[in-house]
Amino acid sequence: MPVIDFITDAEKLTMTVVCEFSATPERVWQLWEDPRELERWWGPPEWPATFHHYDFVEGGNAKYFMTGPDGTKMHGWWEFTNIDAPRTLALMDRFAEDDGEPTDKLGTTNQVTTIEPVTSGTRMTLFSQFESTEQLEEMVAMGMEDGLRDALGQIDGILAG
Repeated sequence: MPVIDFITDAEKLTMTVVCEFSATPERVWQLWEDPRELERWWGPPEWPATFHHYDFVEGGNAKYFMTGPDGTKMHGWWEFTNIDAPRTLALMDRFAEDDGEPTDKLGTTNQVTTIEPVTSGTRMTLFSQFESTEQLEEMVAMGMEDGLRDALGQIDGILAG
């Protein structure tokens, strides 16, 4: 399992996930850069993602949905705020309407992903900052922690292939 640490800090309104992979930082970066690669792991196996718009430039955005086992679709929207390949990716994450446009439902989560070389390969850290205790609690209640663990757990298989 690539997740080596998972910290939810309700006081600071943050969630931090640390993973390590037996691959180069450049290869791990490709998992974010290419939407077809991202679809293979963003979302737990039972809620796979489909990216129907992916403008991977600072100020660009991504529109996607995850499809549940019963066909339910949960839409998401990102705005890329900082891209420094292959080291840092920052984005604003929001839920979206069926048309892919962002909604204020549950506010905005700011996420910063860092990718760095380590002796065993690459460490990827996902740091999420929430707007409020209510937002963080709702995301945890929706299964964000287990969902992230399951999603990130798919990466080793992708890198091995």
